[in-house]
Amino acid sequence: MIERNSRYFLVKQAIHEREDGRHVSYLRRRFLPQGEKIPVLVEVTTGVTDRLDLIAFRTLGDAEQFWQICDANNAMNPFTLTDELGRLLRVPIPQFQE
Repeated sequence: MIERNSRYFLVKQAIHEREDGRHVSYLRRRFLPQGEKIPVLVEVTTGVTDRLDLIAFRTLGDAEQFWQICDANNAMNPFTLTDELGRLLRVPIPQFQE
């Protein structure tokens, strides 16, 4: 089961039938949203000791929500968001859908 606050919560599940007749279930591809269209809660300037999970905990109250910051900044690789000191990061209003 995928948790409601997971980035994969709304991704549909699919089944692949193998040549031997066995079925393998998987999640379909998750397309990244357009970050500039995601409403911003706050903007954060990265510091020396910042990590994305710490920024997520400090601003969103949950370190595991770092992926929402990635989405808001159009980042496929989370590490690129904090590798530059003084970078301005968009922290989105939390998006949990039912």
